[in-house]
Amino acid sequence: MRENRLRTIWQAGGAAINGWLTIGSSFSAEVMAHAGWDSLTIDMQHGPLDYTMALPMLQALSTTEVTPLARVAWNEPGAIMKMLDAGCYGIICPMINTRAQCEAFVAACRYAPQGFRSFGPTRAVFYAGSDYAKHANESIITMAMIETAEAFANLDEILSTPGLDAIYVGPSDLCLSMTGSPAIDHTTAPMYDAIMTIRDAARRHGVVAGIHTVDPNYSARMIQEGFQFVTIASDARLLTVAAEAAIATVRGSTQSKQSGSGPY
Repeated sequence: MRENRLRTIWQAGGAAINGWLTIGSSFSAEVMAHAGWDSLTIDMQHGPLDYTMALPMLQALSTTEVTPLARVAWNEPGAIMKMLDAGCYGIICPMINTRAQCEAFVAACRYAPQGFRSFGPTRAVFYAGSDYAKHANESIITMAMIETAEAFANLDEILSTPGLDAIYVGPSDLCLSMTGSPAIDHTTAPMYDAIMTIRDAARRHGVVAGIHTVDPNYSARMIQEGFQFVTIASDARLLTVAAEAAIATVRGSTQSKQSGSGPY
């Protein structure tokens, strides 16, 4: 079976830099795949993407060694299994609030006897190899999102779920749930302290800690703080920032020359 490079990075004690795909285009996914990310996550919860868009995006990612992941829309077994059958090497599941919900999520990602995933790996066999069924349970990554006050209160129960590989902090929803207002890239109490509490709990249970960020400098800080899976914004956000910066540079230069402040 093809190597799951995320597991290799984590087992070596390293941190993975993850990209976030929200644009429904196989070409933009391919461009992102060639940028050097360790993994790329197709976001099927928020934004326009559905399965018919996601499948060619996964095929585009296959042109590189980037690890393909998906965030599903909900903790729904059919959707989870379908994305795994399409060739995803890990699933990020939103709104995991209890041990029971986490158990159901993990079980949907595992073939019997560890779980109840239905057998029919379709494209996964072409992507991963003919021995996929033999190694899928030990290779596929299960990542539960911690993004509510309820989940925060149930941290130890959730993190002790057998077969859970990682957790993923959704800082905007977590902040919304805990303070009544969404925000990201936290640096002060109480949210920064809450995020560090989640990190510490993950360490206690031997579970990888991940987080969504926007500012690359904050992403680097989170890696220094011990997070081993860090997402930087999204393809749409990176495109927007780069485009706005390019336009601002040209307009600024043009205005400077027109004002007579330039050399010519």
